[in-house]
Amino acid sequence: MHDNDSSNKLGYLNKDFQLFHLKDKKNQDFEFHYHDFNKIIIFLSGTVTYLIEGKAYYLKPWDILLVNNHDVHKPIIDSSKTYERIVIWANSHFIENHNYENCDLSTCFKLANEKSFNLIRLEAEFQNYIKFIIKSLEASLHSNDFGSKLLNNSLFIQLLIYLNRIHLGNMYTIEDEALKYDKQIEKILKYINSNLCTDLSIEFLSQEFYISKYHLMHKFKKETGYTLHNYVMQKRLLMAKDLIKNGEPITKTYIQCGFNDYSCFLRSFKNIFHKSPSDFSPK
Repeated sequence: MHDNDSSNKLGYLNKDFQLFHLKDKKNQDFEFHYHDFNKIIIFLSGTVTYLIEGKAYYLKPWDILLVNNHDVHKPIIDSSKTYERIVIWANSHFIENHNYENCDLSTCFKLANEKSFNLIRLEAEFQNYIKFIIKSLEASLHSNDFGSKLLNNSLFIQLLIYLNRIHLGNMYTIEDEALKYDKQIEKILKYINSNLCTDLSIEFLSQEFYISKYHLMHKFKKETGYTLHNYVMQKRLLMAKDLIKNGEPITKTYIQCGFNDYSCFLRSFKNIFHKSPSDFSPK
């Protein structure tokens, strides 16, 4: 994967969730990428700036990032410092299967998406409970004792419940120095993701947001790592794949996702996912 504009979907999750405790000190140049699953990043040490959908987060120890599936993201790492983090990949179907009335465990991810704010920075008093759950979960994942899988699941759900309570109760802090982004690009990104079925050409967006085409293209690439065309294309294709997986007819889906030509849709879909749309239809 050489090109930031290519489909960089790093990692595949075939479990309910996976936890990685990583610690390294090396040159790592990540490309922008996205996943089919939700991701929780708990930053422990190092000097790292995390870029998510056009926003730069300057991390402090025990900061938590909620990365939605399909969020375009990458870390920028200072290789002179040891970078330690805990990364949890969470299968969205597993989360959905543990929802019940008035308890949607994916609420924290949805709120992060709605607010375009992925960072949870806790006061020290609230950090202790997160540390306890993470330590318990790590220990349980390395155990083969009776009921360990059930305990793993219950501890992970406990973590999700706590993250949702933090989000719903606005218990996290927002510091100006923790975040940097371009307000105009934020508005454009929100508009794109809310209007994937409509005209999102450079010509239209430049008129809608009173910005020259050249300036829009340059600024968009600088802030997101993607050309505007490729960003729109990938978001439309991800939306199409989700609709098809949920049983929507392919012949309706490509139009719903802003494609005027089926052959163009099919070619782009195969190019990104290396499968045809019918391969994602429910059997």
